Amino acid sequence: MEYTIQTSVTGDFDDVVDKTIAALKDEGFGVLCDIDIQATLKEKLGEEFRQYRILGACNPPLAYEGLTEEIELGALLPCNVIVYETDDGDIVVSAVDPKQLVGIADNDALDSIATEVNERFERVLSAVTNELGSTSEA
Repeated sequence: MEYTIQTSVTGDFDDVVDKTIAALKDEGFGVLCDIDIQATLKEKLGEEFRQYRILGACNPPLAYEGLTEEIELGALLPCNVIVYETDDGDIVVSAVDPKQLVGIADNDALDSIATEVNERFERVLSAVTNELGSTSEA
């Protein structure tokens, strides 16, 4: 089962993260948390890991709408967008597929919200790809 939508781009890792955050902002998402997995694993475990960031993205109006329909939806928020470096040196930007995510709630009232978030995430990925150049759809 596919549970993300993604693209693969070329460029500097930090630049891709910055462009992803800017594209999210353009679509009405704030980044509530930014977890540097590489730094965390190095600090906590002493382990080396590829560049990997988890961005917790939230669109307040859509989150509010979803929470009013399904109070337990908060357990699935914020929606994660990840940026990581592949073994080949490309950078992947991947977002959770909101349709799959809210599908586990089994609440039809969330379908239109999930579709809206999905469309916005698709535009985020397109914006990053258009600005940086795609290596191919991941």
